[in-house]
Amino acid sequence: MEIKKAVYLISNADQAQCPKADRPEFAFIGRSNVGKSSLINMICRNNKLAKTSSAPGKTQLINHFDIESTVPNNKGLAKWYLVDLPGYGFAKVSQSSRRRWEQMIENYLRKRENLINVFVLIDSRHKPQKIDIEFISQLDQWEIPFSLVFTKTDKEKPAVVDANIKAFFEKLRETWQFLPQHFVTSAEKQQGREEILHFIQQKNESVAG
Repeated sequence: MEIKKAVYLISNADQAQCPKADRPEFAFIGRSNVGKSSLINMICRNNKLAKTSSAPGKTQLINHFDIESTVPNNKGLAKWYLVDLPGYGFAKVSQSSRRRWEQMIENYLRKRENLINVFVLIDSRHKPQKIDIEFISQLDQWEIPFSLVFTKTDKEKPAVVDANIKAFFEKLRETWQFLPQHFVTSAEKQQGREEILHFIQQKNESVAG
């Protein structure tokens, strides 16, 4: 699978105003400054697609991107949406703005009928963070399919990254019977791109089939 087209489509503060739910949709979310925009750009091989910023909390709306990708053993193209969601965590915003973001994200996640999977980004440089554990536990309660994406593996020693990922799953095992699927990535080194695209391809095929 290879992406042939990736263009920004529209931004909304209300899930009811999102594009027509006529194709599979994959959303990306994570704590502020987790490297979400860089990962999206790496996956689509377009460094100008999602806006990156050194200031946390840059993404404040539900951002839809129109994607077309090749279909193995088929001359056609698969059409799907990639969605860049606002981050959660330490963005310097007022409590009222934070509550508004949280409600906007919840409404989108729980009501968007064509949402196939949520990629939850976790910074591999850090030990398990309470806010990440709480967020994926909420997704589980809402019965929303998700997978984990550990980011920025090139920014820390491999042994530290491995230890942090292991610690994260050990923390989950305290309350989880089955662990979610995960990907290990580096936007700089293009690590994890093929695995994520293959996962999306499989999901698209299961929907189409």
